[in-house]
Amino acid sequence: MTNHEERARALAGRAEALERAAQAEREARERVARREVARARQAATARAVHAGAVQALSVLEGSLARAADERASADAARAERDAQLAEARGAAEKLSAELAQLTDVAHRDEVARTQQRLRVEALEQRSVEELGIDPEVLVDEYGPHQDVPVVVQPAKEPEPDAPTAVPYVREQQEKRLAAAERQLALLGRVNPLALEEFEALEERHRFLTEQLADLKKSRADLLQIVADIDERVEQVFAEAFVDTAAQFEQVFPRLFPGGEGKLVLTAPDDMLATGIEVEARPAGKKVKRLSLLSGGERSLTAVALLVAIFRARPSPFYVMDEVEAALDDTNLDRLLELLRELRTNSQLIVVTHQKRTMEIADALYGVTMRDGVTAVISQRLREDVAV
Repeated sequence: MTNHEERARALAGRAEALERAAQAEREARERVARREVARARQAATARAVHAGAVQALSVLEGSLARAADERASADAARAERDAQLAEARGAAEKLSAELAQLTDVAHRDEVARTQQRLRVEALEQRSVEELGIDPEVLVDEYGPHQDVPVVVQPAKEPEPDAPTAVPYVREQQEKRLAAAERQLALLGRVNPLALEEFEALEERHRFLTEQLADLKKSRADLLQIVADIDERVEQVFAEAFVDTAAQFEQVFPRLFPGGEGKLVLTAPDDMLATGIEVEARPAGKKVKRLSLLSGGERSLTAVALLVAIFRARPSPFYVMDEVEAALDDTNLDRLLELLRELRTNSQLIVVTHQKRTMEIADALYGVTMRDGVTAVISQRLREDVAV
């Protein structure tokens, strides 16, 4: 507010100076007019003297010479008056231009003063409407004579020795004002529904937080269930492997008399990811890897593993598809002996082309084609067997 008043006083002083200059110009014009009058009187006096001289000369030289002199004098006077008139007109035009310029300057100053006054009134009204503070109180409490508080960015830690207030410097505060206005422009217009939107978003955030907590709890429960299932699977697998390995060690010598078979875990410390290796050593051989055995020996070893699984975990019935196709008569006898033991507690369904396997069956089922029509036939070999 003080700066505006100083500027108004400066403009008023300048207007007064211009008015004094105009007054001085008017006084100068009056002096010029007086000088013109005096010059005219002097010219009249000179003309009178000249007339007297001409008259005296005319007497001496005659009327003709006097007339010529009078004409020449009249021409000279007219030229002089024309020159003086032109000079006076030039001075008048110059003064008129200066007066117009001063008038324009004075008008602009008056307009500037009016605009300045309106701006001050607008600022006073704005201070009352937006801040609710009287302009005098605002200037007294927040004027340039007061120190400006130092604003610390929220993301930065204040320095221990940093000042909390600095003296008012107009250039610095104008820069801060411009930066604040840019930041305010980036924020956009004020949203009157911001509080309602905030409450809605807060409610949604609360809902999502609860859902996230439920998901985390569900995830923990699922992980616990998975851990329990893994533990149960590991326990069941370990028990099944022990029983199957024990049965395999019993079944293998029956199919390979004098031989030795064993099941070995590839990763005993990790029962969920471990594999199973079958070590088979027929009688008279030192090899244990299945890839080094013959085709019949590999088939018989696989049958031994299958029978070991059946005996470790019995089932009401078993389905086998040509498991004895690659066996010779001796090995087939051994396998049929095992099948006879299995059928005492379970029902066996065997797909085979071996007659000797069919001989131990209780019932036979076959598929035949007659005249292009497929038909299923059955034959009971023992009457006490239900078909």
